[in-house]
Amino acid sequence: MSPIVALLTISVATAVAVAAMLLVRRRAPDGSFFADGDRAAGGFGVLATGFSVLLGLIVFLAFTSYDNSRSGAEAEAMSVRQQFELAQFLPADVRVELADDLVCYARSIVHVEWPALEAGIDEEVANPWTLTMFRVLKTTNPRTSAQQAAYAHWFDHTDDREQGRSDRIHGAVGIIPGPLWFVLLFIAIVIFTYALFFADSGERAKSQAMLMGSVVAVLTALLLLIQFLDDPYRGGFGGLQPVAMERTLGILEQERGLTGETGSLPCDAEGEPVAG
Repeated sequence: MSPIVALLTISVATAVAVAAMLLVRRRAPDGSFFADGDRAAGGFGVLATGFSVLLGLIVFLAFTSYDNSRSGAEAEAMSVRQQFELAQFLPADVRVELADDLVCYARSIVHVEWPALEAGIDEEVANPWTLTMFRVLKTTNPRTSAQQAAYAHWFDHTDDREQGRSDRIHGAVGIIPGPLWFVLLFIAIVIFTYALFFADSGERAKSQAMLMGSVVAVLTALLLLIQFLDDPYRGGFGGLQPVAMERTLGILEQERGLTGETGSLPCDAEGEPVAG
């Protein structure tokens, strides 16, 4: 969600809440609907405190999921680069093919999988180049000690890459279930309704507007923040982007030139397989 849309949403919600408060204020008695304002304020404080604690825990969990997705994307990109370098120590009959498949893997992440995550397609589907590399590795027969060491380390980095990929995709699923969203909205409505009972015909309209407007503005902003953290791939301001994999892809293109691999890749610029 862009900052402009977020500000508009907060502004509209605040304006509606202030209008409701001023409308109720016209018929409210002098001193609010509560006979004992101090006791009512104490009850409101307990309600608001409980809600703020719940919100704090949810924001923490949602941010943890967001950060895990970002860290997973970084780890996946780093593992791809390390595997490309390891491929240079494998037998010559598979070296170029594995290196090319890794470039295609990176292109597929940037141009195919990431747009799918932004579009809300969060099913975890195996990357086709992962299967291609697996078939190539089955035919690999390392003979020298250097080849055997590179072969063993390849699988270690494969585990790291798949773990990073899993963490990256996990963030697109979201960790806040529907019932929890229902509870959050229900409590927000209760707080809003409770605040309406503080309408006081003897109080200035500006003070009443500030009381209701500040409460609703903060509640709306926090709910929007949770929604963003729970769905970080929707693009826009602050959304996760394939920066790490794009950086790795640029490095792989340079390293291909340094290693003398100038042949055509088995994929197009989008990472899709090409016939041939």
